[in-house]
Amino acid sequence: MSGYAESAAPRVAVISGSMGAGHDGAARELVRELTAAGYAADRHDFLDLLGPRAGRALRGLYARQLRVAPRSWGWLLGNLGRHPALNAGVADLVARAAAPRMRAALGPELSAVVSTYPLASQALGRLRRRGELAAPAVTFLTDLSVHPLWVAPGIDLHLALHEVAAGQARDRGAARVDVVGPLVAPAFREAASMALPVDGPVALVVAGSWGVGEIAETAAEIAATGLATPVTVCGHNEQLRRRIAAAGTGLALGWVTGMPALVRAAGVVVQNAGGPVISYRCLPGHGTTNAQALDRAGLAPWVTGPDGLAAALRAALSGGPPPAAERLFAGTSAVSALKALVT
Repeated sequence: MSGYAESAAPRVAVISGSMGAGHDGAARELVRELTAAGYAADRHDFLDLLGPRAGRALRGLYARQLRVAPRSWGWLLGNLGRHPALNAGVADLVARAAAPRMRAALGPELSAVVSTYPLASQALGRLRRRGELAAPAVTFLTDLSVHPLWVAPGIDLHLALHEVAAGQARDRGAARVDVVGPLVAPAFREAASMALPVDGPVALVVAGSWGVGEIAETAAEIAATGLATPVTVCGHNEQLRRRIAAAGTGLALGWVTGMPALVRAAGVVVQNAGGPVISYRCLPGHGTTNAQALDRAGLAPWVTGPDGLAAALRAALSGGPPPAAERLFAGTSAVSALKALVT
């Protein structure tokens, strides 16, 4: 494998993007699983590879956009999706900027490199096309909806969580797509339930590490149904936590390190970026497209307005996970797919 001595562990590099916690969480779990399988795995942040100033500026711009003008984010992603030339231009600009640092960071003797962030995939695809990266390049699609930025010419393999995402990736031009199970830490399957100071069913409201979106409104509307007490995880958004606490709308928490136990305590999870169990008041752009894809896959109902919230909560609280969600974990693991690629 890539010139390794027989006794050396094959090395796989994983590149994420610290835009919130979702891409990083998948990357961390992939590194853990690779290490357990006998690989030498290291993780890099694409924003560092852009350069310290450019990376911080991009992250800050994205965070402000979601907080101040979230519809502009939806407008931007929509226009990139509708105009291939514009999408290709943006992808090439970012890929060129990151390529020199990425080459240096990856180094020699590499068996494979995996991206969990779309702009990192664009840079890897560029290196592969130009013959500057010998190891196979893989994209792990953390979204169930596949924006054109996710699919880069030159990428050897795309790993999708469901056939809905796999079909979209193929439609975008991905040459090879495999469907694999999600990257979920064992703690989410093994954790005990967290004790919470609330009575009755709990609706866990999550909005990512930045706490962006119409979260206070979501908590208030859940409370108004009388079906569950909203417990809202505000991430690092202390202003949001204080706002919900002042309104007396259920329980408002800040950054939580014991999320698996908290999820175990909930009767239903309500989020706004397109994931189980109920999608509601979704962020424009990737939030709404992910919600649509999850609904189509039978993984999570997308509640598009307050009128449907009570019925969706009632259904979720009275039943377990949908059968499609259980089947997600029955497929090939990402590590097994990578092993087949590099051996």
